[in-house]
Amino acid sequence: MAKPKKSLTAVERRAEELDTIAAVLPIERRDELAELLTEQDVETLRHLVNQGMGDNTLRALTSDLAYLEAWGMAATGRSLPWPAPEALLLKFVAHHLWDPQRREADADHGMPDDVDENLRRQGFLKSVGPHAPATVRRRLANWSTLTKWRGLDGAFASPALKSAIRLAVRAVPRTRRRKSATAVTGDVLAKLLATCATDSLRDVRDRAILMVAFASGGRRRSEIAGLRVEQLSVEAPIEVPGGPPLPSLAIHLGRTKTSDGEQDEVVYLTGRPVEALNAWLAAAKIDKGSVFRGIGRWGTVSRRAVDPQSVNAILKQRAQMAGLDSGEFSAHGLRSGYLTEAANRGIPLPEAMEQSRHRSVQQASSYYNSATRRSGRAARLI
Repeated sequence: MAKPKKSLTAVERRAEELDTIAAVLPIERRDELAELLTEQDVETLRHLVNQGMGDNTLRALTSDLAYLEAWGMAATGRSLPWPAPEALLLKFVAHHLWDPQRREADADHGMPDDVDENLRRQGFLKSVGPHAPATVRRRLANWSTLTKWRGLDGAFASPALKSAIRLAVRAVPRTRRRKSATAVTGDVLAKLLATCATDSLRDVRDRAILMVAFASGGRRRSEIAGLRVEQLSVEAPIEVPGGPPLPSLAIHLGRTKTSDGEQDEVVYLTGRPVEALNAWLAAAKIDKGSVFRGIGRWGTVSRRAVDPQSVNAILKQRAQMAGLDSGEFSAHGLRSGYLTEAANRGIPLPEAMEQSRHRSVQQASSYYNSATRRSGRAARLI
């Protein structure tokens, strides 16, 4: 006799629906998200996936939506209302942008202790103190985007909200921190590559990841994790006087953080990075699909791509193996490191920007390592 099919609870159903979009939108803590997000939240995410929104944007929206739902439940005892009233938006600002000195004298200033403890218990809060203004603005912007996708109008452009943010930021100035404290320049990269000296699959893969990410202009970790064989095209070898020709490869970036994919943005690899990439593809027997993949406990190559967080973890692990302080490095250091190394070698910034695909000189200059600027001639005119 066949057993009756067990009906799914609402949470189990949401978890299953989240699973169906995981291939497009890698989601950590799926079960926790299923508890936090409402059915309408999940339906909105599914709609955004079907609209072809970029993976990075979807990840950010999902992360911020989960935080907002967790905060709303902790602060009000119920799920977020859509659209959110102006009073709730002002409460969000008050809970996240506050003055630590005033908090010492006024316990009611800032985020209430019970809300803080609730969010920390769920893993949503880790650092102590007010949030970075950029984080608050991003979450409000994503809150607004999600509201619009539901066909609703919010109070995100209200004068009161704009004034509250402006006054809060002015009262609590914060120094912007770099995503990677130390740039991965050429000398640092050489130390990381020295830890990938064997012919093991893991060493061959990590060597290719580091070299391709750096040499292609300091590609973002999401771009490296999402790289596919179909984006690669072999170019004619580069002739070198007095030496053998160097292999050349083009990477068609498609959609990135700053481009919509309609224009074919291309960066090039030449020489050693091409050899490292070809060595990995040959060793892993990859001829289509994801380029960089997970490696199982017994040395088996997965069909699934590594996720962006894994790229970051690989760099930190290699830094530790090289005897460096892994806390000083992140995958973003490859991006700032590429431009810093280009400056150290006298490569004109516009030429380096062709490879890094930065859109403005001001933006690209912000990635230069501060230590290099501090010791440069511009800082020693007298």
